[in-house]
Formats: sequence, C-alpha cells, structure tokens
Amino acid sequence: MRNTGFHHVAFACRDLDATVAFYAGLLGFPLVHTEVQGKGENFMRHIFFDLGDGSSLAFFYLHGIGEPKNYATAISTDLGLPVWVNHVAFSADQARYDGIKATMTAQDILPVMEADHGWCHSVYYADPNGILIEFCLDTPGFTPDQAQARRLLHALPG
Repeated sequence: MRNTGFHHVAFACRDLDATVAFYAGLLGFPLVHTEVQGKGENFMRHIFFDLGDGSSLAFFYLHGIGEPKNYATAISTDLGLPVWVNHVAFSADQARYDGIKATMTAQDILPVMEADHGWCHSVYYADPNGILIEFCLDTPGFTPDQAQARRLLHALPG
C-alpha cells in the first residue's frame, strides 16, 4: 500500500466511450477498474486508468442522477480561463514523448501547443472532454530549491 503521491485524480467525462478510446486506445493507459452505482437508468460510472506508477487517472460518467443536461467538463475554458491553466501532465522519456506525437499525428490529432520551458519540453493535447493533457520530457528537469521557491512566491517578474 502506497502512502505518498496521488492514488488517483478524477474528472467528469461527457462521452464514456470516447474517453476510454482516448486514454486506453491512443495513450496506452489500461482501463483497470470500473464501478457502477445507482439504480436502473439513474447511475454513475467511475472508471480508472493505470498510469504505470501505481497511480490512476479516473473519470465519472453521470446519467440521470441530477447532473445538468450538457454539463461542462473542460476544466479551464469552461471557467473562462486559458486552456493551459488547468491540465494534467504525464512524465515521458524521449521514446514515450516521440511515440505519443507519432500516435496522435497518425490519428490526425494535432497538439494544442508545444513548449520548451527550459527545464522540460512539453506537448499538449485536448482530451474528448476538453481537458488539456501534457506529456513532459525533462531536459534535464528542475532542481528542487525550497528557499528560492519561497523567495519567488510573491516576487514581481523582471
């Protein structure tokens, strides 16, 4: 049993099959658990994808349990924020980074953006729910520095 890090992070999804096709089919995160609760036509499904490190990415699919008809799932743009604000970032080595880009390109899925942050290279895609996902390739990554992080916490730029 792990006692550090995330167990899972959960979001809402509008289209269960598209979400499974994206995360399991395109990205290769196996669907490892599904829960169904409710009664008859009023239910929720909670699905979990294995991220390969003991943690999971999960989604709730709601049907007839009080959710709005066309509920919003794009966690940044539906709040009026830029798409890049709220996102999920997956670690990637060079092979995974290149493989994701090749897989997505083969499916005619273009990146929302790519960025060189200095300490990492990132490629970003929108999932079927409008949630931005990032594959982050450390180049070489950042060195944790708690003192500098605290100094810059309220500093003004440049």
